[in-house]
Amino acid sequence: MKPLSTGTGLKDRLRQFDICLLICTSVLSILSLLLMYSISDTMGLGLLRMQAASTLVGVFVMVFLATVDYQEVVNKMWVIFLIGEIGLLGITLLFGVAEGENQSWLEIGPITIQPSEFVKGTFIVTFSKHLDAVKNRINHPMSLLGLGLHAGTIIGLIMLSGDLGVALVYCGIVALMLFCAGLSLFYFFGAGVAIFAAIPYVWDLLKDYQKKRIIYAFNPEGDPDDAGYQVLLGRDALANGGVFGQGIHGGTYYKDLFACENDFAFSTLCEKFGVIGGVLVLVCLAIVVIRVFMIARTSRKDSGAFICIGVAAAIVVQTVENVGMCLAMLPVIGITLPFISYGGSSTLAMYLLLGMVHSVKTHRVKYNFEREHA
Repeated sequence: MKPLSTGTGLKDRLRQFDICLLICTSVLSILSLLLMYSISDTMGLGLLRMQAASTLVGVFVMVFLATVDYQEVVNKMWVIFLIGEIGLLGITLLFGVAEGENQSWLEIGPITIQPSEFVKGTFIVTFSKHLDAVKNRINHPMSLLGLGLHAGTIIGLIMLSGDLGVALVYCGIVALMLFCAGLSLFYFFGAGVAIFAAIPYVWDLLKDYQKKRIIYAFNPEGDPDDAGYQVLLGRDALANGGVFGQGIHGGTYYKDLFACENDFAFSTLCEKFGVIGGVLVLVCLAIVVIRVFMIARTSRKDSGAFICIGVAAAIVVQTVENVGMCLAMLPVIGITLPFISYGGSSTLAMYLLLGMVHSVKTHRVKYNFEREHA
């Protein structure tokens, strides 16, 4: 897992960076930094500093990963990644600290990280390797059983920590990767029926606060002073921005909005920068997803295509859920908006995922520096 040789070889790889992805992610990161600055009157400048540092480190990580041949990583590191991700999630479950209702954080000295965010990258790599190995017999029950055990172990550990929002993202990643790998629609239909039948039993397992989030997500007016309060406030903040927004120092709703910097970042951004700002974010994210799918189509290996599909799925699910809960259309389950929401773990993880995509893009053709320059 070594970067490419320095010199012309490395320069050639860097020239193959996807410019469209770079522009869109740069715009999103700039908007995120402007958002953190705009709420500094109530949240302080600490958020801006942390987001700027996370973005800078994330860019370096992305560039480094782009110079690494993803196929070497998949072939040589997948077992280490699999053991590592299970171990890390297990450690988090045993020794993690709680923020809110979720015990999904680890304290490492003065730093607090969310391991499930970083495990996304390793999980996509290991699951891509698994899919590549069974792609020709993916509809065989034993193949599906193995894939289910692989995904179920990771998702189960995340759900045990109480982080249902991140678990939902992983479910979306798995579903889209399986679909693109050629899994029969019969299995998807069967899974849908099974999920529907299990709803009453799962409902009994949910905690009271989780039930309230689901009930009042679709009818926040039913409990405007408690469970529905933040949902309604987020929607009001979004609407208060109008077309052009209240300005970088304007707006009032965000001051009382819980998690205005992460879970409800889209509401805060729309109050500050209006519909224009919100549309710009959604357009940039849509372009990123489209470009990632296009890179998947040109990958030299199926494992590279599966990696891109997993990354695209993560961005789509997080965006839909985050915007949906800001519009009071989906339950508030603590999912960040990619590249926009505050969070060192979230920001670094997103750039890590994009670094994997750039690696697929820059290694579409196997490059042999010594042979070309002999």
